Formats: sequence, structure tokens, C-alpha cells
Amino acid sequence: MQDVPLTGRQIRAARGALNWSVQELADRTGVGTATIVRYEVAEGVPKSRKGNLAAIRRALEAAGIEFIGAPDDRPGLRIGVPPRQP
Repeated sequence: MQDVPLTGRQIRAARGALNWSVQELADRTGVGTATIVRYEVAEGVPKSRKGNLAAIRRALEAAGIEFIGAPDDRPGLRIGVPPRQP
């Protein structure tokens, strides 16, 4: 996991690529649905507290999403196979 923050568009795109609902992402992260929706419509990096963005990143990366670029330089994602758990 990188320390580069996620943009709202990356979160929305990753969730869509996994065919996850907002509720499913909320269930996997403990982040409220209203917060996720607010993050997804934010321009650039959403204002966050309590480690919510880190929890979202962890859940999406565990499902096989790789975040690329930087918030101000072509942010995007790659879809892959989730890493195998030992």
C-alpha cells in the first residue's frame, strides 16, 4: 500500500470495476455509505479523517485493484487478481 491519497474518481472507478455497491464497500471497510458517496463526488482527494481513505484503499487493493499515478498526475487504477492469502 502506498501513502499516495486516492481521488474520489479512483474510488468510484475501483468500486465499479469490482461491481461493488456503496453498501458492500461500506461493509468491507466500516466507512459509512454517506461518507463513501461524499468521497466519490469530491473533486480530487476528498477531505478525510479517522483513516477512512486508508481503510478504503486496503479493501480495494485486497480485492485486486492497483492504484496508479498521483492525484495531480493522471490518477488511475489497474484491475488485477487479488493476492493469494497464505
